[in-house]
Amino acid sequence: MPYVDGFVVAVPKKNIAAYRKMSTKCGKIWREYGALDYREWVADDVPVGKLTSFTRAVKLKPAETVVFAWITYKSRAQRDKVNAKVMADPRLKGMMDSKSAPFDSKRMIYGGFESLVKV
Repeated sequence: MPYVDGFVVAVPKKNIAAYRKMSTKCGKIWREYGALDYREWVADDVPVGKLTSFTRAVKLKPAETVVFAWITYKSRAQRDKVNAKVMADPRLKGMMDSKSAPFDSKRMIYGGFESLVKV
């Protein structure tokens, strides 16, 4: 059954180009190890909700935007194998630490999801 890792991050608007460069490199690495798809999307119509919203979830600051993303796998087991290889890959070292990342990794929201509906 398909499996998806999803995540949401706040990215300073001035860092979008650097984030895209980092994200493209990450996506290639995930795909190299077997991820079926790697997608990232920048906010275009993301209103602030009264109780919850993407903007509230990442504690969005005025000069930032929201990025929503997912990585698709064949199964949870395959995802676990792919992620173990990705996390051990030396090409990622230092790329997403709090000092060099073009976003605040402490406000990243992520999780794994099983397929529920496909129409």
